[in-house]
Amino acid sequence: MSTVRDGTTQATRYQNFIGGEWRPPASGQFFEDRSPAETSKVVALFPKSSADDARAAVDAAAHASETWSRELPPKRGAILYKAADIIRSRLDPITRDFVLEDGKPIKEARAEVLRAADIFEYFAGEGSRLGGDTLPSGRPGVFLYTLRRPLGVVAIITPWNFPVAIPAWKLAPALICGNTAVLKPASQAPLSLWHLVKALEDAGLPAGVVNLVTGPGSIVGNALIEHPAVRGISFTGSTEIGTRVYQFGSQRTARVQCEMGGKNPLVVLADANLDLAVRLILEGAFSNAGQKCTATSRVIVERSVLDALTSRLVDATKALAVGNPMDENTFVGPVIDEPAMTKILDYINIGRQEGAELLCGGRRLTERGLDQGYFIAPTVFGRVGPEMRIAQEEIFGPVVGLMAAADFDDAMRLANQTTFGLSAGIVTGSLEKAHAFSERIEAGLVMVNLPTAGVEYQAPFGGTKASGTAFKEQGQAALDFYTEVRTVAMRPSMT
Repeated sequence: MSTVRDGTTQATRYQNFIGGEWRPPASGQFFEDRSPAETSKVVALFPKSSADDARAAVDAAAHASETWSRELPPKRGAILYKAADIIRSRLDPITRDFVLEDGKPIKEARAEVLRAADIFEYFAGEGSRLGGDTLPSGRPGVFLYTLRRPLGVVAIITPWNFPVAIPAWKLAPALICGNTAVLKPASQAPLSLWHLVKALEDAGLPAGVVNLVTGPGSIVGNALIEHPAVRGISFTGSTEIGTRVYQFGSQRTARVQCEMGGKNPLVVLADANLDLAVRLILEGAFSNAGQKCTATSRVIVERSVLDALTSRLVDATKALAVGNPMDENTFVGPVIDEPAMTKILDYINIGRQEGAELLCGGRRLTERGLDQGYFIAPTVFGRVGPEMRIAQEEIFGPVVGLMAAADFDDAMRLANQTTFGLSAGIVTGSLEKAHAFSERIEAGLVMVNLPTAGVEYQAPFGGTKASGTAFKEQGQAALDFYTEVRTVAMRPSMT
């Protein structure tokens, strides 16, 4: 790590972490990590790595694998406990860098950093519980049991929208199970993950157990998923790329876990508390500028309360604080970069062309100095039809559409009318309909009187349909992905 002057900008130059050493890229080239809130600001410079760097990282992980896999799980957990303490002790600088490079409002960013520490602690505790089952055998004198063994080297490819929490919930279970890892963060937010790796290094993690390589996904990511020594791949990102990762990894019999897109509905029934419904929509649709795979993007409302909800929602949306993500009062910050901003604005224009009614927002914000970043006004569409692209395709921005339903059954039909199946919510006072919704909705996460965006690290996380593959993340489900179950049948005596 060194500080360099790039033109008129002074920025820190970071390195890859391979085999316990911080190394420059083989190419000698670096890319800029810029602030989405102030695009002239270069936050840091990171290695523009090559396939050779990725392969070197896999080799280092493979070399460390045998020793790490034989380490006692409680000792592996002790390192995670220490890393959690280090993360908490560095809360302010990690949060500051996180906000600078990612644009997430500081309250959300601070909570995410603390959550990463909690995740490390949670999985550290699994080191004392990690084991298999004893089973009754149908053969006399036979002891039948199972044990868990690590996969070996795993590649972890993470996105920019949760650059601390998602790497933490992938990496912590991988490590406690005895795997070694190569991390490839999104190029829009590598510094946040750098802090996690540094905490693990300072906690005493042996060389080669965790490796960090930054650079283009088409080069570094491809080299990782193609490497024969990589036995597990955990990916979070778009459905398009995730599908390719899954297909390629599966073809060579690697274990693959992909968490992909969503088009998440929130159903508001006639008996709902409308003030609560509005709060849930604001939280689900506009926190992190709507850049969540679990974000609320469709609000399906029983027609009898649609007008009343629409009026309240539009007023509340217009009142949201949009601006500097370093401000404690900011609710909506910038979107991540110019391509994202262009895509979101294009979808807003598509919605207009398709006949949806633009109720508020729908433009880039340029007043109050916001023209220096990628700020989009929180946007609400009315009269959205289920066939419209804005009702079917993931926008990944601060845009939500209102859809009318005749009754509960019609709302269920509309909610399931999508290729995605990640998160879905309902606002109702009826326990009967809440249970019916939970049974009939095609989604991996079901929220009742809660925002669609929000998960807990002790519970399985993942979607159905085009939103995810078979293996879930977080909680005990994460251990199932990062281990192979071995069945042992033993007759203690040879007589």
